[in-house]
Amino acid sequence: MALVRPFKAIRPVEAMAEKVAALPYDVMDSAEAREMVKGNPYSFLHVDKAEIDLDEGIDPYSEEVYLKAKANLYSMVDNGVLKEDETPCFYIYALTMDGRCQRGIVCTTSIDEYIDNTIKKHEFTRADKEQDRINHVDYCNANTGPIFLMCRGNDDIKVLIDRETEKEPVYDFVSEDGIRHTVYVVSDDEAIKGVSDLFKGVDSLYIADGHHRNASAVKVGLKRREENPGYSGDEEFNFYLSVVFLADELMILDYNRVVKDLNGLSEDDFIAEIGKKFDIADGKAVKPVKTHTFGMYIGGKWYSLKAKEDIIPDDAVESLDVSILQKNVLDDILGIKDPKTDKRIDFVGGIRGIKELERLVDSGKYQVAFAMYPTSVNELMAIADEGKIMPPKSTWFEPKLRSGLFIHTL
Repeated sequence: MALVRPFKAIRPVEAMAEKVAALPYDVMDSAEAREMVKGNPYSFLHVDKAEIDLDEGIDPYSEEVYLKAKANLYSMVDNGVLKEDETPCFYIYALTMDGRCQRGIVCTTSIDEYIDNTIKKHEFTRADKEQDRINHVDYCNANTGPIFLMCRGNDDIKVLIDRETEKEPVYDFVSEDGIRHTVYVVSDDEAIKGVSDLFKGVDSLYIADGHHRNASAVKVGLKRREENPGYSGDEEFNFYLSVVFLADELMILDYNRVVKDLNGLSEDDFIAEIGKKFDIADGKAVKPVKTHTFGMYIGGKWYSLKAKEDIIPDDAVESLDVSILQKNVLDDILGIKDPKTDKRIDFVGGIRGIKELERLVDSGKYQVAFAMYPTSVNELMAIADEGKIMPPKSTWFEPKLRSGLFIHTL
């Protein structure tokens, strides 16, 4: 059973939603965020990356930054930019990109269900990144960014979403990147009960994106329990802000690789080594169209690679394309043992396109690029069901959920 709860969101007044809504804090650095907010004092980046309102040399993990985040958040409330709903509601958040729409139910989910693995993970988290968001949530006394969750396709939930999205939205705008954001409020008592009851029949929720935010939200909740030993379990700190999408409405984009050198090999020798494990053909600048195939750009030319059968393991994790490339090329040939820490490799989200891979290699900064076939939603859920962990940089979800449209106070 998956427990989802309505909550009284603090959210932008309708006229301010487009100005407030901001990309997640972890998709840009501080310098980029400073540029992004120029001319917009209402951007939620003033809360999620509050260092942009302090001296450029400040440590972004200092207490001063977290205090500034809190001050900025509640200043937006005091000034009427954000307002809390009077009663607990669910919300439906629809994002439309290139004609494809994904719709999620905005709710709060249980820290206990994260702990007991009803909410399933597929990534490890880093303690330093967790601690940043623990401090942020704790100082703000709020979950300021939603966790991107998903569940398996469910016709009854889809029917409910279809019905609720026939109503008038409270927000409907197109962000600077061309994504349409539409939000509906589910405030009717019967509809609220309907959402809660339907999710009681859902066995598992899956983290699509936001593992660090999720782990941090849970740890703040546990910290509040220690501070309140007589807690009942119904307090808001026992729950955290999430958006649950139907998996069959989601799409994972390719997450491509670029490498700075060939580990001492010439291009000819490198290609010869590749040929021992992959069938190679001259290619064009096109994305791979099926699993176990790759595009490789080197020396101004594209090649298509197909993994030979004897290097494809019978294992949910090891048979992923990212795993096959990592073991047989990045590790065995290029000597990149840990892609999380090795400075010779970088990762390029599929939203930037194949031409970006060409540009990076042609610039001379990188010597080879690999275009990947995307990991599927079903592969992700199967790995999470087995309690296994996906390799680093396996998934790139688009579009990105905007922060600032919903805030959940603890």
